[in-house]
Amino acid sequence: MGKEAHRYPSELEHVVLGTGPVTVEEMVAVARYKAKVSFSQQYCDRVVASRSLIERFLRENRLIYGVTTGFGENVTEVISPEDATTLQHNIIRSHAVSVGEPLEKEIVRAIQFMILVSLGQGYSGVRLEALQLIASLLNEEITPFAPGEGSVGYLAPEAHMALVLIGEGKAWYQGELLEGKEALHRAGLQPIELGCKEGLALISGTTSITAFAALALYNASQAVKTADVAGAMSLEALKGTIKACDPRLHAVKKHDEQSATAKTILHILKGSEIAEAYKSHRLQDALSLRCIPQLHGACKKLLKDAREVIENEMASTGDNPIIYPEDDDGIALMGGNFDGTYVGMYSDSMCIAMANLAKMAERRIDRLVNHHHSELPSFLVANPGLNNGYMIPQYTAAGLLGEIKVLSHPSTVDNISTSANQEDQVSMAYFAAKKAYHISKKVEYILAIELMTVAQALDFHKPLKPSPVTEAVYQKIRSMVPTVKVDRYFYPDIEYIRDQLHHGEFVKLVEERIGSMSF
Repeated sequence: MGKEAHRYPSELEHVVLGTGPVTVEEMVAVARYKAKVSFSQQYCDRVVASRSLIERFLRENRLIYGVTTGFGENVTEVISPEDATTLQHNIIRSHAVSVGEPLEKEIVRAIQFMILVSLGQGYSGVRLEALQLIASLLNEEITPFAPGEGSVGYLAPEAHMALVLIGEGKAWYQGELLEGKEALHRAGLQPIELGCKEGLALISGTTSITAFAALALYNASQAVKTADVAGAMSLEALKGTIKACDPRLHAVKKHDEQSATAKTILHILKGSEIAEAYKSHRLQDALSLRCIPQLHGACKKLLKDAREVIENEMASTGDNPIIYPEDDDGIALMGGNFDGTYVGMYSDSMCIAMANLAKMAERRIDRLVNHHHSELPSFLVANPGLNNGYMIPQYTAAGLLGEIKVLSHPSTVDNISTSANQEDQVSMAYFAAKKAYHISKKVEYILAIELMTVAQALDFHKPLKPSPVTEAVYQKIRSMVPTVKVDRYFYPDIEYIRDQLHHGEFVKLVEERIGSMSF
């Protein structure tokens, strides 16, 4: 786990780059919760040293991809030093061709953050002034307009963002979509003229892929912890047996995450009069209850592995070429560090993990509202027939699950060559990471529906009391979502619970009582 992995991103107000590897939580703090960004002296020194090398290379007219040559298949075209600046502006303008709806604000901010992290490693040859301007955009909450459709790995969305740096393109500032130059002006900032290598560096690499994947990973990590809470509550409300979480059972299956999940379920349900009353109600339960430790544990293992890969990528330089210092000189190394396959493949895997998490939650929702299985009133309403109760929220969960299943088809197995076949193997990691992000938000809604329905189910167990932890979560839900006695408008209820889940409030509530749910 990273250096700040134990902290909640909403509590981080300031992230300093250059003092060590950044974490997913730090990215979320900046992207979602508007934490300020600054540079350490080490960061600044690395950037300045790298820039001095690229300027030396240009003076000596060394043949370097994207500096004194064209881009892509145009690598055979030599560019004079006099045209180096024009070349960098041209790449930004010509590559800003993604289409469709603009990326969400937190995605744009996450990509900008990743650009600062990647280019600040000191192997990209950009000027400190360019990076300082990007940091100012984040700190002043200037959000470039960047359409999100049509990327195979990188380039186009980043180019839309880079346009704002040169006073072109568009950006939101204080709720208004403005011309790039005007947005900068209103915030007291000035556009810059890109020097050699800078245009290429600003749009190259795995920055957008890693941004999407990191946000998806954070959402998924919160979701799987919340699934433990919701699953434990469903086990309680459906008269399930806690014997399936016996540590002796899980000791003979050599997966740490499984054993830890079983232990978490027992901690959540400790002191439950309901669980104690029904622990021998059935010999064994349906799989959606009995196999919570096994399935949730498997999801956690995959997410744990994904975190390692994503944070390794966050600590990497994905630029091309790499400006590598050697003694009092250096060399430009042309290669393929911009390839996003690592993050793309694990993003595809995260999709599969979240799909499994979602299918378990949807099955528990069905059991909660289905009187044939729940031993509770039909659709969890005291007067069914006249009232539909929670009949249709299960449809919503089923619809979301259907979308998740389609989106879980792996993207990185695909390939469409580009740039006159110079780029004949394309990672397709951008879509892999983007769909992982979309799936993570759909899973949140499914879990919100489970929490909503299980709170209602617990009402029918009174006067038996739930566990103290369950009671705390129940009261959090009931603070805004009252018990359903007659049909009403349920959409605001789902949105409230999902919003609390999205911002980690249920996880925080439970961790205050049982300790860290980290995996």
